[in-house]
Amino acid sequence: MIVIKFGTASITHSDGSLNETAMADIARQVAQLHTRYQVILVSSGAVGAGRGLIQGYRGELAQRKAAAAVGNLLLLNIYSKYFSQYNIPVAQALCERRHFANRTQFLQLQETVQELWKNGIIPIANENDVVSDRELKFSDNDELATLIAVGFGATHLMLCTSVGGLLDASGQIIPTIPQVDEAVFGLVRTEKSALGLGGMASKLTFAKLATRMGIRTTIFGLNQPDGIIRALDGQTGTTFPPQESALSARRLPARQRWLGSGSLTAGRLRIDAGAVAALERRSSLLAVGVRAVEGEFATGEVVEICDEKGRAVAVARARLSSDGIDQQRGLPNVEVAHANDIVLL
Repeated sequence: MIVIKFGTASITHSDGSLNETAMADIARQVAQLHTRYQVILVSSGAVGAGRGLIQGYRGELAQRKAAAAVGNLLLLNIYSKYFSQYNIPVAQALCERRHFANRTQFLQLQETVQELWKNGIIPIANENDVVSDRELKFSDNDELATLIAVGFGATHLMLCTSVGGLLDASGQIIPTIPQVDEAVFGLVRTEKSALGLGGMASKLTFAKLATRMGIRTTIFGLNQPDGIIRALDGQTGTTFPPQESALSARRLPARQRWLGSGSLTAGRLRIDAGAVAALERRSSLLAVGVRAVEGEFATGEVVEICDEKGRAVAVARARLSSDGIDQQRGLPNVEVAHANDIVLL
């Protein structure tokens, strides 16, 4: 299974209007992949496409939502126009964070997508900007694409960018990056599209998460012939190979893959070295090992677990609320998270 994400700058002109030439080329290449893979597209561009129809557009939140409402229809119509040339129907999947944070809702999303695949339909996902209760500037389709890839157990995650990959100091694309670390983040340039909300730092953040979960990730561009197909084969763009781990997404049960997205966390727990060692032995997390509770969360929500230096080591479904953990912090024999609900990162 492949998840391919296209940002606003990849499929629109500088004025925000949709770039039909680029979208036609996407349809042509994805149609070829569709014969071999289950594919989900994650596409931005709705706000850019619709903003020209909003009088006096200034980028205010209500205007962005209105632009998205108009632009989603325009976006899907164009995709449908070009995919229909290959007899491939497309469907829209507007997602919100709650669809991933709630296990039941996620399973419903998964079942719907699988039904689309059974019928030869390619889902095109986007954040539901119209009703999202978060300001759109915090929304990032790199995250959405990664959550889908992790939760659905994808083998490949592909993130399209206007620069075609991660550039080194001399401006050349780096073909392969074995591991995303501080030195890699140091290569990020601060420029980003005026239309898009994400950037290279966002892509590296989610590439790091995806590869930890066993997903091969590629940052690529459309500015050369067969950019998608060649990037999938490792001929263009920057490839991040999956991290070899006994807990890769290929080996994790579906429920733990869902937990392992990590970016859905409602709070954070800092634990001591002994507790870290216990987690590595696949033991449960006990309150005796918790040093600090950060954020407010309810029983059953997903939390990030960090060591005493603040490095993320796992995510887990909490068996107690943040208040309950804080009140019992340091006590023995109080289970904060069961081993079956913990995924090491």
